[in-house]
Amino acid sequence: MGTTTTAPHGTGSGPDEEDGARGGRPGRIVRSPLGWMLTGMVGVGLVSGLTATGPGPVPALGAAAAVAVYWAVMRFAARRPTPEIARRGAGREALLGGALGLGFILVSALLITALGGYSFSWAGNGFVPVVWSAVMVQAGAAVTEELLFRGLALQALERLWGSRAAVAITALFFGVAHLGAPGANGWSGVAIALEAGVMLGTAFLWRRSIWFVVGLHFTWNTVEQLLGVPVSGHSPEGLYTVGVHGSALLNGGGFGLESSLVPIVLSVLITFPMAVLAHRNGRLLPRRRTRR
Repeated sequence: MGTTTTAPHGTGSGPDEEDGARGGRPGRIVRSPLGWMLTGMVGVGLVSGLTATGPGPVPALGAAAAVAVYWAVMRFAARRPTPEIARRGAGREALLGGALGLGFILVSALLITALGGYSFSWAGNGFVPVVWSAVMVQAGAAVTEELLFRGLALQALERLWGSRAAVAITALFFGVAHLGAPGANGWSGVAIALEAGVMLGTAFLWRRSIWFVVGLHFTWNTVEQLLGVPVSGHSPEGLYTVGVHGSALLNGGGFGLESSLVPIVLSVLITFPMAVLAHRNGRLLPRRRTRR
């Protein structure tokens, strides 16, 4: 199926604009794509800031609260349906995304290890506490980041400038957002933008499901942490201790696996077919024409 001129799942702009006009100037601002994007980012970002580093299940509970905030912003500010967070099929989409993320990280780590960049030894930190902590923290991070970047930013920007531009812009900002992480530099920012920003953005366009990209993102980060590999520069407790050898272009250096050339190449190989499928299924929005 070719590219269509209407957003999947009824994300057209006509009714929203009429409702915004009836609400006066403040209503038009909040209900514009940039308006509801910023409103949602403030709400989801606030929830994330309050819960991301909390003990026990607090990050996961924060993720649930962030989904509620996202729904409220889309319902009352954007005035659009939210099929991307529908409960029906959510488990299937999360599992599919999780399988992709698992394969991506395991193949990347195995290739780097085979090329002499990594060696692993059992850390002895305790299986259950380490896995529980990783799951809670990474669930919170995956849900809130995907709501912010793919749910809000990408969907708002594609209504203004089309899907391709939206992926490019959100990927750029995703890379910039990681520049403050330990061990980050210009190269790591480019790497994150390419392998995470572009791949996750394209994955969302293909499936049009937050749960798919959450599953991908969650499994990616969780497996990295359990392997003892730094997650975007952060080195939380894992099941293994990783030894890093050779060039940083191979092993990613202090920032971790994401700034290695290996996952960048793999991400391109994964992203290309997803982009083709998104186009064939009519899930890409063209650049919006300016009204005269």
